Amino acid sequence: MSKRTRQELEALAYHAKPSPGKIQVVPTKKYATQRDLSLAYSPGVAAPCLEIQKNPSDAYKYTSKGNLVAVISNGTAVLGLGNIGPEASKPVMEGKGLLFKIFADIDVFDIEVATENIDEFIATVKNIAPTFGGINLEDIKAPEAFEIERRLKKELNIPVMHDDQHGTAIISAAALINALELAEKKIEDVQIVVSGAGAAAISCTRLYSSFGAKRENIVMLDSKGVIRQDRENLTKQKAEFSTDKNINTLEEAMIGVDVFIGLSISNLVTPKMLKSMAKKPIVFAMANPDPEIAYDVAIRTRKDIIMATGRSDNPNQVNNVLGFPFIFRGALDVRATTINEAMKMAAVLALADLAKEPVPEQVNIAYGEMRLAFGNDYIIPKPFDPRLIAKIPPAVAKAAMESGVAESPILDWDKYQERLLNRMNADNKIVRLLFDRAKSNPKRVVFAEADQLDVLKAAQIVYEEGIANPILLGNKKQIEHLKNELEFYADVPIIDPKHDDHNDKKNKYGEVFWSHQKRRGLTLFSAQKLMRERNYYAAMMVNEGDADALITGYSRSYPSVVKPMLDLIGLAPGSTRIATTNVMITQRGPMFLSDTAININPTAHDLIKITQMTSGVMKMFGIKPVMAMLSYSNFGSSKDSTATKVREAVAYLHRRHPDLSVDGELQTDFALNSEMLKANFPFSKLASKKVNALIFPNLESANITYKLLKELNNAESIGPIMMGLKKPVHIIQFGASVDEIVNMTAVAVIDAQQKEKE
Repeated sequence: MSKRTRQELEALAYHAKPSPGKIQVVPTKKYATQRDLSLAYSPGVAAPCLEIQKNPSDAYKYTSKGNLVAVISNGTAVLGLGNIGPEASKPVMEGKGLLFKIFADIDVFDIEVATENIDEFIATVKNIAPTFGGINLEDIKAPEAFEIERRLKKELNIPVMHDDQHGTAIISAAALINALELAEKKIEDVQIVVSGAGAAAISCTRLYSSFGAKRENIVMLDSKGVIRQDRENLTKQKAEFSTDKNINTLEEAMIGVDVFIGLSISNLVTPKMLKSMAKKPIVFAMANPDPEIAYDVAIRTRKDIIMATGRSDNPNQVNNVLGFPFIFRGALDVRATTINEAMKMAAVLALADLAKEPVPEQVNIAYGEMRLAFGNDYIIPKPFDPRLIAKIPPAVAKAAMESGVAESPILDWDKYQERLLNRMNADNKIVRLLFDRAKSNPKRVVFAEADQLDVLKAAQIVYEEGIANPILLGNKKQIEHLKNELEFYADVPIIDPKHDDHNDKKNKYGEVFWSHQKRRGLTLFSAQKLMRERNYYAAMMVNEGDADALITGYSRSYPSVVKPMLDLIGLAPGSTRIATTNVMITQRGPMFLSDTAININPTAHDLIKITQMTSGVMKMFGIKPVMAMLSYSNFGSSKDSTATKVREAVAYLHRRHPDLSVDGELQTDFALNSEMLKANFPFSKLASKKVNALIFPNLESANITYKLLKELNNAESIGPIMMGLKKPVHIIQFGASVDEIVNMTAVAVIDAQQKEKE
């Protein structure tokens, strides 16, 4: 057996630990008491069983059927791996289940079927279908996939979709509609070349035809060349798109065409072929993992090209996750009996329309763009656009109702949209958005404790993920030894401040530091000596522009690290103090908690500044602040000084910043329960709003709360995020995990990006 790469070992560890697999079943009802269990099982469960026996559709009322999709495969066409069998396909099917959950809050059972016989496969799916509200067929080879889907759609009364066929078709059709609009061409007039004749290519071409593309204008190719009508032994699907044109090769087919659709293999298209295309060519090179022609090569070759690929690092990513979660969401919510052509076309048009709407600031911030706008580099929405959940399912649901396949029509569309948005609160999109934004413009980040194994692991991850360019500080021999252990062979800078090799730099840093501190009792000798300390040296690197950001604090107490940062970095313009906030990824969505690490007993004035700084950080994350200032009392119910200072801070903010959504003093339960707040304190600025930031009256309460959430609820924490410093310096908690260090590095990069703009 060949030696596994480190990436393969990491993937194996990810799937194996702390528990095998990627998904689990979680109870949705109480089960603590004997009474709970008697309702959940015997004898109480008999009541819903009998109701369902009388009326089978009541299964949607009393069970999870209505939000449960089966992801079913026989493992015959798995990703780029081919026919690897049902057991080997299970990790992919679990992954698909994870995507259903995080993008549309749909629960999934993955089912792997051990047969390649069409009849046996169909019989299996039909026999288990009563369990599910929908069936997602996955990674089944063509041409069997066509027949399996056709028969199941005909013989079942729940939505069935083979995503490999229709997902790419729906997303690329939306992109094509918009690209044609930009190119000022009509779909019924354009000449189209399709490279590939598998399930996805056939489905794409069929859907384009539904929107007006003419069969006589389409040339399709497979591995043998152009699919001509005079070729023998064509499958039914290939024969559907055979041509009578006297051409044999892709090079011949590309001459004068308007649109190239690639669902084949990498590097198939040459610059010469691109040059032979018509004016304003549209090229969707969607081969996985590398396109039929590299994006940078294509745009260098044709300045008038409109280009899409399947890659996230290029504009216009054709990503199936834009489609299948939201299509099934809409279908399930109206209990559709099928996913028909009208529903697919509705999803296409909704996606196309969304790309033309003004992009929310949150999306611009997430993708590191000044202003995303409809045009050649933005013809389809971004996968993490929060509007997708509120846009695509309603369009699909309406199409189901209008085409007569919805058994539970939606009556109140405003409430439905609100319900859709609320479904996504538990998702940790914020972490993915952090990473994507950091990757858009990675910065030089100095890790002051790189001779610690977990810190070096984090540095390796951010380097390999393209999040940051690490600079490693610490004992050089130890760092090199650990790098070899981790197979971290990248040539990244290693600096040991205690070593004589860096005397010139230390002396320079010392002189600069001394020039600012010489009237405060510091000698030049002492200043230069301090530069042997890694935190002083690292801070000066950031100050002097030799690094863009700093991560430290892993092996030292928080106060001991804060002091050199205050000595060297100083406060940002307009700041009178520093503070920290932690982002907790909770079941209700991201929650900002301030101040978790610095101010022991802040005054009213301090609380005002902490609130303002937290608001600024939230906006940097693309989140609109809705802030509650906490106490043990509600709106003046206590005259104690702890409550009074909160009240004074709120009064000031209401006077000077009336546009800021903040109120208090409030007890935590009232702050987090909008219905309770509205019922008891309808005058509050937070009534009927969803609070996403909590400002605590002192360090003790904030620090205890965030650590309780982290340990008891297993909530992911990002922070403490330093606020108020002039430079992007972030101090992690003592003994932070690798993931926490990686997350904080992404924050540091975004902080550096923001400060660079300012």
